[in-house]
Amino acid sequence: MQQPAGERDRRIRLERATTIRDPESGERVPSWQLLAERWASWRSASTRETLAAAEVSATVTDVFEVLWSEQLADLNPKDRLIFSGRIYDIAGAIEVGRREGIRITASARSDSA
Repeated sequence: MQQPAGERDRRIRLERATTIRDPESGERVPSWQLLAERWASWRSASTRETLAAAEVSATVTDVFEVLWSEQLADLNPKDRLIFSGRIYDIAGAIEVGRREGIRITASARSDSA
């Protein structure tokens, strides 16, 4: 069952790790590339989801849900999510229904916002 559009009321940014060439040194340096900006639903993770994400006391674990897209089908823990000024590490991304949505469980330091 698809989530009502009105519940996707939070704007998130999804980024993928990459490397770029430093123009001065010519060295390859780590960087983040925009993968997508999407409307998402947001909620705090349940206790079960928090334990599954191996949360430690200094982190906050949240769950986001976006519409499924080919662009995000390979979203994984090497990627990151940015929401409300906080950078989240993605713990997992699973398909909801038959290509209806993607549920993203992500954790961030509780003092990072």
